[in-house]
This record gives sequence, structure tokens and C-alpha cells, in this order.
Amino acid sequence: MTTPRLAALHLYPVKSLAGVGTTRAVVEPWGLSGDRRWMVTGPDGTLFTQRAHPRMAQAAAEPLPGGGLRLSAPGMRPLTVEVPDPAAGTTVARMWHTEVEVVEAAAEACAWFTAYLGTDARLVHLDAPERRRPVDPEYGRPGETVNLADELPLLLTTVSSLEALNLLVAQGDHPDEGPLPMDRFRPNVVVGGTPPWSEDGWRRVRIGEVSFRVARPCGRCVITTTDQATAERGKEPLRTLARHRRFGDRLVFGQKLVPEHTGVLRTGDLFEVLE
Repeated sequence: MTTPRLAALHLYPVKSLAGVGTTRAVVEPWGLSGDRRWMVTGPDGTLFTQRAHPRMAQAAAEPLPGGGLRLSAPGMRPLTVEVPDPAAGTTVARMWHTEVEVVEAAAEACAWFTAYLGTDARLVHLDAPERRRPVDPEYGRPGETVNLADELPLLLTTVSSLEALNLLVAQGDHPDEGPLPMDRFRPNVVVGGTPPWSEDGWRRVRIGEVSFRVARPCGRCVITTTDQATAERGKEPLRTLARHRRFGDRLVFGQKLVPEHTGVLRTGDLFEVLE
């Protein structure tokens, strides 16, 4: 039997842009270091994501030493962006039903996203731990916070569940859309060597030196139907998830995690179910 291990690690320096694979990541109380510290908004502070702007999938943000970024996208000149100075003032961004205090990036970065997306856009940065948002109160505990991720700090998926899902897609109405790659689901941690769908029953897990509470299943949205290389949309996996993975009002793939303490994750780390 295969020993369960951490198969892959992913960061998303700018929320809803392309992910960055890594072999090592520092776990902070609110998520992985360097993960979702930046996001794109409209001029009124409303969050932009691939839901309304699928071309965000083709834009990449390479993390630089010190927290800056190197932006690139089809048809655009690369742009280096420095971390903005909070002394210049903060502004309020709106994420779903919550607000977060952020710092706007330089005008060149805002102009870059405006040109790429074809609509007035801003790039903003979450600079300080005290500005973190409380986690989803239905699943969080007092004092727990999150970066610019949706609701909870990390997302876990498993290799075997993707394989099982792809078998179901192959038997469904749109087999030509499969097999789907893992990047459709935008996980932070990918675990290999576990039975398919076993994550539904996990309550606490350990990856390497760090333990996590499994807070809730991840409800999936239209972003999963977006090809992360081309920004084109199809029907899968939502059509198959609706038939086979409906939990209440959610179409589920993956689990949201909350760190129980800080530490370092490395690909190849042993994985263990604690509860």
C-alpha cells in the first residue's frame, strides 16, 4: 500500500491569477506565506475573480524576494511591482460579505490590469497580520484569521479523488472535456496515497510537522469549468459534481483547512489522518 504523502504545494500570490508550484511553504496562522496577499478589485474596491473575468487565469504573478511580484500575461509586457508602503494610506476592499483594509499598489500596476482586463481595475495588497479577516464564523473559532482566500486559510485536494472524478466525467455527458487537471480546483496542498473521497470523513490531519483542523468541504463554482491555460469554459466538472458530489447546496471537491500551529511543509512530507 502506498504511504500517503504531500504530492504538491501551490501558492496563489494574487487571488484568482495563475498558481505557482513550490516544493516548500511556510504555514502561518492565516494560510501559507506568500499565498493570496494581493488581489484585483474594481475602483470601488469590489473583488475581481475568474468568475466574471476568466482571462485572469492566464495572468501570472511570480513572487519576488521581499514580497513583490513580476506580472505577465498574453499580449502584455511584464511588470515588476513593489510592495506598496502602508504609510501612504489604506483603502477598503470588499470580498463577498466582508471588508478588508488593504494598500493600493503603484499606478503602473493598476494601469496594467486595466489594460489587460479591459475595465478599470486596481491591484491591492494585504500588508499586516492585524489586517487579516476573521475566518468564516460558522466554521472558525475566535481569533482565527485568514488572508485573501475565500473564508478559510488552506484548501486540500487528493490525487485519488481527482482520478475518481475523471472516471465519472468520462462516463457523463461531456467526456471530451476530461480528464481534468488539478489546477482547475486551485488547491494549496495535494495529497497522494489516500483512498478516493476518504477526505470526506477527516476531522484533523497532519502534513509533515504541521497539524490542521479540517473545517468543511469546499463548495465549487464556475471557476472549475475554466481552462486555466486558455480561459475557455466548459460544463465540467460542475455537471458531474452535481450528479455525484452534491452535499446540501454545495457541489463538493476538496476540504478547507485551518492550521493548528505554524511550521514548514515540503513536498514528500508524510500525511496522517489524526481524527
